[in-house]
Amino acid sequence: VQLQASGGGLVQAGGSLRLSCAASGSFFSIRAMSWYRQAPGKPRELVASMISGVRTNYADSVKGRFTISRDDAKNTVYLQMNSLKPEDTAVYYCNVDVRRLGGTTRAFWGQGTQVTVSS
Repeated sequence: VQLQASGGGLVQAGGSLRLSCAASGSFFSIRAMSWYRQAPGKPRELVASMISGVRTNYADSVKGRFTISRDDAKNTVYLQMNSLKPEDTAVYYCNVDVRRLGGTTRAFWGQGTQVTVSS
């Protein structure tokens, strides 16, 4: 399974960005799709997740500002980020948990995309 993330960049505080992460390869189904982020000197943290295409979960710091969504036809997860703050600056990683053709499950990481919010 390969993940291709895109959409990061430099934006002013209050602005918006949309991240995308497309999954390709051989798998039976997608169990969950998530976005994490890691700022310099800090541990990687969960930003948002979508389980079974329905149940969503957000970090308290992004609730009301970020929205995770999924396009099943494209095996793609999106993260719409509005009202961005300088503290949202980080490398954002997508994580996709799949059930493989043999029945086993495994999570894969995307390559990371930089989001920088200037004040």
